[in-house]
Amino acid sequence: MSWLRFIPAIIFTLLFVVFLLPLSVPIFNLGNAAGAVISGLMALVFFLWTPFTRLIGGIWQHTGGRIFLCAAGGLAAVLLVVVCVISGFMIHEMNDSPDGAETTVVILGCQVRDGGPSYMLRRRLEAAYGYLSQNEDVPVIVSGGQGEDEAISEAQCMRDYLVGKGISPDRIYMEDRSADTEENLRFSKRVAAENGLPGDITIVTDGFHQLRADMLARQEGLRAYNISARTPAWLLPTYWVREWFGVAFYAVFGGK
Repeated sequence: MSWLRFIPAIIFTLLFVVFLLPLSVPIFNLGNAAGAVISGLMALVFFLWTPFTRLIGGIWQHTGGRIFLCAAGGLAAVLLVVVCVISGFMIHEMNDSPDGAETTVVILGCQVRDGGPSYMLRRRLEAAYGYLSQNEDVPVIVSGGQGEDEAISEAQCMRDYLVGKGISPDRIYMEDRSADTEENLRFSKRVAAENGLPGDITIVTDGFHQLRADMLARQEGLRAYNISARTPAWLLPTYWVREWFGVAFYAVFGGK
């Protein structure tokens, strides 16, 4: 095997392993499923390059085969452009900080485990705490309901965490009925209006999630800025790929 094929074969093999790592947590979603399948197939293509090219050559000999290969190649090119464009918007939205604007911080909920924040929720809370501790007049809405496998609501868990870190309870407003991002933002908008809080918001969530959160905020008529929590590197590919599907689904169908 030449180096030109060996290097991409190793890269795709490593990506395959990275997409499988979240299963140990366990995390399984469309992101690591699609990522593992695609990277695994690409690794096989480069490791088995000679039989693969023979197979493609055999298909190309037939008119129907040529039509199929051209269509598949065109579709792959379109999808590559789409995911690159989505990724570009995701990266841009990660860094839209409030920069002194008068806003209400809205922390989007995430899984509660054993009555405390999960690893990813803790990262969001740490990001929010850093901003709130430096901007002592900014109010915050903690947003998230209680799932069947959660001992308390995500909002209550987040409030307890922030109070324990020294954030005044008077600054914290709870929205504990939502079950998804769309409801997080819709119900938080009501909480802000009912309590006379600034109508513009600063969303605290993982960086990969900021684009879709901002799209949903605009759907609710909200001007949203962003503070992004850092996602662990070994989880980022899984959630990044999942967001491709989420953003594309929203763009086509609207919704959550």
